[in-house]
Amino acid sequence: MRQRVIFLLKHNSALQKLYCVIMSFIFRIISAFYKTDDNLVLFVSFMGMGFNDSPKAIYDYMKSHSEYKKYRCVWAFEHPEQHPDLDSVLIDSAKYFRIAFKAKYWVTNTNIERGLKFKKKKQVYLNTWHGIALKHIGNDCPGRSDYNFDTVDHLVVSGNHDERVWKSAFNANESTYLRCGMPRNEELWLASENKREEIRAKLGLPSDKKIILYAPTWRDSTDGGKNYEIKPPIHFDTWKKELGSEYIFLFRAHHLTTKVLGVQFDDFVRDYSEYNNVNYLMIVSDLLITDYSAISFDYSVLCKPIFCYAYDYETYLAERGTYFDLDKKYPNKACRTEEELLKRIKNIDYNAECANTKRFRDEFIQYGVGATKACVKALFAE
Repeated sequence: MRQRVIFLLKHNSALQKLYCVIMSFIFRIISAFYKTDDNLVLFVSFMGMGFNDSPKAIYDYMKSHSEYKKYRCVWAFEHPEQHPDLDSVLIDSAKYFRIAFKAKYWVTNTNIERGLKFKKKKQVYLNTWHGIALKHIGNDCPGRSDYNFDTVDHLVVSGNHDERVWKSAFNANESTYLRCGMPRNEELWLASENKREEIRAKLGLPSDKKIILYAPTWRDSTDGGKNYEIKPPIHFDTWKKELGSEYIFLFRAHHLTTKVLGVQFDDFVRDYSEYNNVNYLMIVSDLLITDYSAISFDYSVLCKPIFCYAYDYETYLAERGTYFDLDKKYPNKACRTEEELLKRIKNIDYNAECANTKRFRDEFIQYGVGATKACVKALFAE
């Protein structure tokens, strides 16, 4: 039911605006009765769906540095019972909003106010966001005009592309830009071959096979928000015959995807959709297949081959739109058919593709190492 309500608000601008105005007014009044706790920090990652990404990198940094010991860190989750070792709260509950009213510091990669406006001036709001944008986001999407990051104090950017997009998509103020890169990607910048082998052993992956990470983006619901299904047009039985002696597949569905159709998982195609650390999947893999996902930018930090499987590019371009032509900006021309994609992988010039990825990375990412420390310092104004 909650997902359907979110879908309805997202696709009905009049209802969305009415909801925001009325509820924001009510929440601002309620918030005024709560005293701000200078030692309270609220963390939210992917709308409460994970204990991961840049907010976790910031949390881990705070926990490993004694000067932040005095702060109480509360995480908001959809399922707080799954995190018994953390100080947590159910997102969108009355208790969640009480914590939000009181916490001086907010850290998220999506949002804290849940589409409303009730932040007090003395509260400090850090938004790391969760990816460099290829597809249109925020106000750049058809029918959207409700994104307004005017309550955000620090908004992370990874490069010049982010700066342009955040202004149009989020109505962001340039004075809030924190030019440091995403904390979650710092681990990728520092990844070593020893780390790769350590992860491979931890995941029990065969040492004699190359690894393809397949991470398609999500597709919008076609049934009013009940499901967010995806059916990748790949015949993995054919791929197994062609590549099975040399490769294995790690399949990673987007966190908003509710069901994967048409894929039979086995020793060749392994499902890592629920695996919490996507960085580990990127580090251990030899190449990436994606479509319009921001993972392409994250993966580019590693300077390993990226193949774009844009089987529905024309349709997707018409319905959602992208910030640039994939064929011109991606490390290589996007593949439209399964046959083309398979052929390219079978005939890959690995070193040339690595160079292509580096060129792509350097165009879109100008900041990286030191991101986590920069965010913590900005959050606590040090």
